[in-house]
Amino acid sequence: MRSGRFRYLALFAVLLSFLGLSSCDSAKETKAAPGLSETVAGGETRPTLSPANFTGITADAYRAAREIPQVLDKLYCYCDCEKHFGHKSLLSCFVDEHAVHCDICMHEAILAHDLHKKGFDESAIKKAIDERFAHLSHEHKD
Repeated sequence: MRSGRFRYLALFAVLLSFLGLSSCDSAKETKAAPGLSETVAGGETRPTLSPANFTGITADAYRAAREIPQVLDKLYCYCDCEKHFGHKSLLSCFVDEHAVHCDICMHEAILAHDLHKKGFDESAIKKAIDERFAHLSHEHKD
């Protein structure tokens, strides 16, 4: 009889630990996708650098930041600069030369600008950015 109880207790303990581990995994997945699951707080107040300081695609990206700062300030940058450099949003990448050295920042800004010009609202732009760039985030790698 004792061995029967022990087996049930052991089985119960295994089930509890399994349930605990699976809930931890789902919490990690939710937390690991800030752009997909959360709205970026934004609040960047510094001015962006002038696009005139740059050429080509870099100038295009800085121009996008100048023209639609209210949109970029609500987007997560998938180079994860928020975590590594304390950026508030995608807009933060354009207040200094950070974006010059980052294709992710530049391409996110250009896509957001193109979609904005086509009449997409901020929610649709955020969804498109998340779908296109989330897989590039270091935080999303297993």
